[in-house]
Amino acid sequence: MKSISEISFNSKKVFIRVDFNVPFNDSGEITDSSRIIAALPTIEYVLSNGGACILASHLGRPVGKNPELSLKKIIPELKKLLRKDVMFLEDSIGVKTKETCSNLKNGQIVLLENLRFYEEETKADIDFAKELSSLADIYINDAYGTTHREHASTATIAQFFGEKAPGMLLEKEIESLKKLMENPKKPVTAIIGGAKVSSKISVIANIMGFVDNLIIGGGMAYTFIKNNGGRIGDSIFEADRIKDCGEILSKAKQKNVNVFLPEDVLCSNEFSDSGLQKVTDVYEVPDGWQGLDIGPKTAYKFEQVIQGSSTILWNGPMGVFEKPSFEKGTKSVADAVVKATQNGAYSMIGGGDSVAAIKKFNIQDDVSFISTGGGAMLESLEGKLLPGIKALSQ
Repeated sequence: MKSISEISFNSKKVFIRVDFNVPFNDSGEITDSSRIIAALPTIEYVLSNGGACILASHLGRPVGKNPELSLKKIIPELKKLLRKDVMFLEDSIGVKTKETCSNLKNGQIVLLENLRFYEEETKADIDFAKELSSLADIYINDAYGTTHREHASTATIAQFFGEKAPGMLLEKEIESLKKLMENPKKPVTAIIGGAKVSSKISVIANIMGFVDNLIIGGGMAYTFIKNNGGRIGDSIFEADRIKDCGEILSKAKQKNVNVFLPEDVLCSNEFSDSGLQKVTDVYEVPDGWQGLDIGPKTAYKFEQVIQGSSTILWNGPMGVFEKPSFEKGTKSVADAVVKATQNGAYSMIGGGDSVAAIKKFNIQDDVSFISTGGGAMLESLEGKLLPGIKALSQ
């Protein structure tokens, strides 16, 4: 796989697949522009090396051409961040688009309309990919968040380019995963949380090959506790995954991986801040009550494990951190990860909820690396070679 630094961009038109799938509020304002910011280094590198940029992305999951999901909404923010003019094309393909792109001058930028306005994009249609490729000389994929999708602009398109490479963001994502999975500094601790164990089974099974400690928190922990014979009251759990949890614990024993489950939990009789609250043993949650955060004993135990680690992976919160009453456990883990990082550990955070949590606690600058891919990161951790990355090597 080529590096972006090995390519000459001078007087070349460069198709950059970015991930501008950003959230908006009801007033049509972007509420988090971090995905746009993450793409800036690659765009600026191409421009400063004499190239012109053709930016392409999706936004949401439109059915047909939905004006609400037009990438035109991105233009003001993109102009502000780049401090440059950005042209917008109302079609991703077609005569007018081709003509505009062929007349692009060095240093100019154009943004294509939402790729998913065309059903051919998600169907990985070869003719659609070929038409997109005809707009440019070089292909750069900098959209890690979509590399697990075998779509026209993320995988099919690459075959039509002699010169192609990952962008700076994607390169960083690939290197960070290698650092974590191929030769990590020991001891390695994985902190896995979130609501459902079903979405993390394959990840946990694969990371057993390189982790020393596995911390399990959040709603998924109750399926493990149920497997161990605990009473979990009305806490969330997945009955059809109890056997999987047993198998994970057995595999961990075989591989000498230390598994840390909650010991105590903060419970409530309501899924809200206003209900009654109490800390109970995780194996003795009363009927009518549900665990919504880890308790103080558990938080202390998890902190000790994290602070003794040299490499840390964190995916998923410890509780319902969105509600102030149940954010303490996730914050204690976040603070422990920061402290370990300050002491020289390598910390990688990924997954929408984990990233939302560290932003809530304003510690995004205090960890080693934040992955921009949710599903893509999980599939990478499962050991899969993602279609968008594979396409750059062929």
